[in-house]
Amino acid sequence: MSNHKQQAMKRSMKPLYALVIICFLAISASAQKYPWRLGIGVAGGMGTKDPNPFVLGGDLRFQKGLGNSVSAIFTTGYTHFFKKDGVSSLGFVPVKAGFKVFPTKNFYFNAEAGAGFGTTKGLGTSFVWSPALGFAFGSGWDISVKYEEFTKYDYTKQVALRLAYGFKL
Repeated sequence: MSNHKQQAMKRSMKPLYALVIICFLAISASAQKYPWRLGIGVAGGMGTKDPNPFVLGGDLRFQKGLGNSVSAIFTTGYTHFFKKDGVSSLGFVPVKAGFKVFPTKNFYFNAEAGAGFGTTKGLGTSFVWSPALGFAFGSGWDISVKYEEFTKYDYTKQVALRLAYGFKL
């Protein structure tokens, strides 16, 4: 990787570092009033550009309440862009941090950013960001629609439906 690309990658990761620090400070301020939660999810999506039309992934999401309607979230998992027309499939392990906001009791929106580590030879690391809209059922089930983009490549963007089950730790 050229020195210019390394510099650009370092600059693009600075907002992520700031976000992680803010999340940890906010979590320490919330003490034990809001318990940690763990969500286990699966997402199926459509790539927004050829040559990878179908995307499938799974994730683990840790969530820490910061107040009645805001949580810090930390997500990791695996995302697979399936191949089309002889193009190789692509895999990423995203590691993201962000916030989840509940404007009503069950409806939420969230935003996450982080790094996507390529599992396919030569992919390297990409900045990844993902906004979502969802609904958390009182039973622990959660459904959301998300947009996710691994910015290093023009063809690693998706719109996906995520179904998850969450519980207190």
